[in-house]
This record gives sequence, structure tokens and C-alpha cells, in this order.
Amino acid sequence: MQLTNEENAMLAGEFGAVRRWAISHQIAVGEFFDAEDFAPVSQAHIMADTESLGEAGVRFLEGLAAAPEAERRVRVPTITDPRGIDFAVYRRLGQTPEMAALEERAIEALRAFGVMMTDTCINYQTIMAPVRGERLAYGDTGVVIYSNSVLGARSNFEGGPSALAAALTGRTPRYGYHLDQCRRGTRRFRLGAAPDDLSEWGAVGGIIGEACSSYWEVPVIEGIETVPDSDALKHFGAALASFGSVALFHIPGITAEEPAFAGAPVTSIGRAEIEAFLARYAARNDKLDVVVFTAPQLSLFEMEAVARALDGRRVHPDTTVIVGTSPEIKHAADRMGLTSRIEASGAVVAQGICFYQSYAHEMAEANGWTRLMTNSAKLVNIIGGYGYRPTLASLERCVDSAVAGRVL
Repeated sequence: MQLTNEENAMLAGEFGAVRRWAISHQIAVGEFFDAEDFAPVSQAHIMADTESLGEAGVRFLEGLAAAPEAERRVRVPTITDPRGIDFAVYRRLGQTPEMAALEERAIEALRAFGVMMTDTCINYQTIMAPVRGERLAYGDTGVVIYSNSVLGARSNFEGGPSALAAALTGRTPRYGYHLDQCRRGTRRFRLGAAPDDLSEWGAVGGIIGEACSSYWEVPVIEGIETVPDSDALKHFGAALASFGSVALFHIPGITAEEPAFAGAPVTSIGRAEIEAFLARYAARNDKLDVVVFTAPQLSLFEMEAVARALDGRRVHPDTTVIVGTSPEIKHAADRMGLTSRIEASGAVVAQGICFYQSYAHEMAEANGWTRLMTNSAKLVNIIGGYGYRPTLASLERCVDSAVAGRVL
């Protein structure tokens, strides 16, 4: 890779051991992807859940954080993805004091770098949305695909160490979605039936993701006549990234960039394909253990929808309902009375976490949970690996089922 004078100085240790580690790590990543040089970034977003970090990861952070402040301070605004623990509700969810203690250590280490503990995967809805052409080092796949596609920013999927390294150096290897040639459309899809709700937008994302199944595929989705709102595109993109490892999509006339690619065969997606996808997760009349609204975290509009669906109702005593949102949205929901309306039903509102990053397997064992219901296609795709049997349905059907205690 071609290095500037400053980058060579970092590599030589002139800015301290922490930045030398950071630039060395980034050079290794860049050489793997044949990057010619580095691109400056203006924001970084770090995966921060302790289930992923583990004891070894937290010790690694603590080791770097022990350096003098001038050597460890991040160079660009740096925020965090959801953590693993909400200290206000973790015992109620069957999480342990040991998990909480590891979480506290991780938070202390990250704060030592100057990282802002935003604990969210919807920073584009809550913190500061990036703008078209802005170069980023983002870690969460849902954040990356939304920022690349809807907003026209530029980021690859950055691993945890890579995002931290970018925060410390202020740059990232210039490969992948930082390059114009990687942003061109490669596959065409035509949507022949409008999704009815967020779960169906996620289903469409899952269908296209499975058809692509490559980080380097860029699907172009045609036939969308009504502009989807931010939550619809959020669920669509999160599922597309989860089922297909896709980092960018184009919807002509809606997303930030017009696709530039040669003609290609069109794959049609209609009502039959959507219904078939949903049917894969059907479980009518099964006893329902837990309903989860998260992955991605809920927007304020989604919080209001959950509150409205639960108003005047009680969750079945054998079913747990978990509503996950960002700290900023939680604060707004508290102020507007949405949290109290949701919790009056017996549901749990958790902030700053995402279910599958919160020791989901251990929670299942502690609570005897197996059947899970959600309106998030992304969560459905992931959570089976933790021992759950998931069902995908609309928000309203999830709530009705939670009240009944069985899948309706």
C-alpha cells in the first residue's frame, strides 16, 4: 500500500504504540483486499457487545486503553453499536452479574479512547445521519447498508478491531464500497407486490439477499412505486445484509445513487414469493415463549406503534415481550409516555441493546425460551443459531399472539 508521511510515522511508532497497532492492522486488511492506499473517514462505529468481545476482547481493549491519553484518543467522532446489557433490566431477562461486570469493564475501556457510548444500530435515525459521499468506518451491517444505499455514504463492513483502528488513525483502506466501480448494480429484481408491513419488507430483503449471497453483489430493485419510509428501508436493508452479506442496494428514484450497469436478466418477486418466505417460519398455535421487537432497534414511530397495539391489554403470563430501542429513543419514549404504556402490558423496554447480541442462548436456557416471534426478518435469520425456533409476522400479529400466549 502507498503510505503518506504521516502514515509511515504511525507505522514507525512516532504517534505511540496504540496508533502503530492500528495502522499495522489496517495495512494487513488493505493488503488482503488489494487496497492501493487509505481514504480519510469522518466517523467510526464500533461493535461493542461483550458477547462478541468476550474476556479476551475486553482485555485487549483494556491493554490499549492503558496507554497515555494522547496516544489512545480517537481522531474522529466514534460511536458504539448496541451493547449486551441494559443494567436496568438485565436480571429480569435472566442475564447474570458476571455478564454485567464484563460489560462495565468494556464501557470503561471504550470511554478511555474517547468513544461515545451511543449503543445503537440506528444512528442514522438518532445521532447524525451521514451525507452522500461521506466516508465512514462503520461496523454494523444494517448501519452500513442503510448509509451506503439510502444516504449515499461510503463504508465497508468493518470488523470490530478495524473500526477501532479507523477511529484511532482517521482513515480506512480504500477498497470495496469506497470505490466507484464497486457501487454499480450487478443484479436486477422487480417487485410486483407492495409489502404490507415491516415484516414483509424484511421478507423481500431476505429473498433478494439469498439470491445474491455475496458481499460484492449490488442488487437493483425496480417496480417500487410508493416511496418506502425510513423504517421500511431499515428492515429491508438489515434483512438484505443478514441473508446475503449485501452492503449496498439501489432503488431507482428513491435511494441516493442511480445505478449504472449494463442490462441484466430481471428476477421477479411477487405476493407468492413473499408468502412462501413467511411460511418458512409459520408455527400456528405453538406455545409462544418470547416476542422480540428489535434488530434493528425501534424508531420512535415503531415505539408508538407497539404502545398503540398493547394499549389496554396484558401480555400472557407465560410469554415475555422485549422491546429494544436506542438510549435516545428510550428517553423520548419516556418523556412522551410511550414507555409506560408499553410496560403497563407487562412488556420489557430495554435500551442500548440488541437481542441477539445480549447472550440470547444463555437467556433461552435461563428462561426456558424456545419459540420466538418477531417482525424482524434479520432476527429470524440469526436467532435460530442460538437455539430458538423463530416466527416472522407483522407487529400487530406479534402483539395479538403475545396476549394469547400462542402463535396466532
